[in-house]
Amino acid sequence: MDPDILKKVVTTPMPYGKYKGTLICNIPVHYLEWLHSQGFPKGSLGMLLHTIYEIKINGLDYLLAPLKRK
Repeated sequence: MDPDILKKVVTTPMPYGKYKGTLICNIPVHYLEWLHSQGFPKGSLGMLLHTIYEIKINGLDYLLAPLKRK
């Protein structure tokens, strides 16, 4: 995994929708599950959303804690 992806997950705000302006790492799991069922958007946003979805459903949130403190 590219470490830059994790940095982007904790610094990139959601550009649209119900959670517009919320950092991708702070989007609730229920919304990520809904996006997963609908299909993540194409491109880098979809990749970031899919990454945080996998992190959250697998209980790996603790990996982001050091990045959030920077």
